[in-house]
Amino acid sequence: MISIKTESEIIKMRKSSAILSEVKQIIWDSIKPGISLLELDAIAEREILKRSAKPNFKGYHGFPNASCISVNENLIHGIPNNYRLKEGDVVSVDLGCTWQGYHSDSAFTRGVGKISKSSKRVIDVAKEAFYIGLNAIKPGARIGDISAAIGDFVYKKGMYVPEDFTGHGIGTSLHEDPSIPNDGYPKRGPLLKDGMVICIEPMIMQGSNHVKILDDKWTVQALDGKNTAHYEHTVLIKDGYGVVLTEGI
Repeated sequence: MISIKTESEIIKMRKSSAILSEVKQIIWDSIKPGISLLELDAIAEREILKRSAKPNFKGYHGFPNASCISVNENLIHGIPNNYRLKEGDVVSVDLGCTWQGYHSDSAFTRGVGKISKSSKRVIDVAKEAFYIGLNAIKPGARIGDISAAIGDFVYKKGMYVPEDFTGHGIGTSLHEDPSIPNDGYPKRGPLLKDGMVICIEPMIMQGSNHVKILDDKWTVQALDGKNTAHYEHTVLIKDGYGVVLTEGI
């Protein structure tokens, strides 16, 4: 069942998303050589709580932290640890919060200091792919139009998306229907309707679409060992088009 949000629900989702946008910017500004992943996670939790919201990742199916932080070949769902970022690393931060029972979710990837051309390219492709997907939303569009637009763009760039991890609906739950794959066929899947709120999140790999899940049961790693990128926003369907709620980086 795909949830259509009421105006009062959308107001709460906008507030949740605005809080998350502020926290994302703080984390972005905190990323520098020498800071540990646990320190970044602590900043995220503190800043979310300071704004009278709650970190919705913490405790979700047993996830232990407020944020997912994935470095280099780790694609998504990385558990923050004592690793200290160094020059040339690529770090993906996935954050979420809930405010008065309504969720928001967003992710970005940033290079640490000077990074390689290939790392910059994969980061750029992830962000561009998001906006390609966003721009596929128009009156009469379906979920498959988003998926096809992202997949076509990524593969033309010679890169890949994982098969088993997708975007999703969001609202009173962190993950709701529908699933939003990063590859697919146009004019298929559920019709996009005003009041739907979804998360579009391209996850990009350089060498293949093959991944493995590490022993921590969470971290998804690219098997080719090459750096990856992840970009996500919470998006409202309004007047037939997509409106980014988690604005900013």
